[in-house]
Amino acid sequence: MFSKSKINEPGPKASDTDTPKGTEAAKPAGSDFKASAPPKSKPAPSVLSSDLLITGNLKTSGDIQVEGQVEGDIRAHLLTVGEGATVKGEVVADDVVVNGRIVGRVRGLKVRLTSTARVEGDIIHKTIAIESGAHFEGSVQRQDDPLATGSKKMPTTATDTKS
Repeated sequence: MFSKSKINEPGPKASDTDTPKGTEAAKPAGSDFKASAPPKSKPAPSVLSSDLLITGNLKTSGDIQVEGQVEGDIRAHLLTVGEGATVKGEVVADDVVVNGRIVGRVRGLKVRLTSTARVEGDIIHKTIAIESGAHFEGSVQRQDDPLATGSKKMPTTATDTKS
């Protein structure tokens, strides 16, 4: 009726042979969670809505999506200018995607003008793509590091650009 239990017998117990005593307690809390945790995600882009007018400069290490109007310079990692948006000022970003209008200098590692883009100003880039239908008035200059050049090194008036 009763069976002999191994709990009271001398020698190692079955549970002791699987894992050494105290191993579970020695693990830091949450160590399994940290090993499988995804890398830190980048923040969502800042979106300036279509009814917004900003007068002043914008500077971020993140991404900006402009759908409204900005009268001032913009510096960002990725700048997207929406189809109905207007930026009047200098734009400096790693990646620039123009669907709307920019009046001013554009400096970027990658610059893309879509078919709805209107740019009035010089573009300094490492790589550029201009889709059919884009309107562009100004000069284009390729540089290995367009972000490092100072904004005052390029001529700013139409009389200075003519040789």
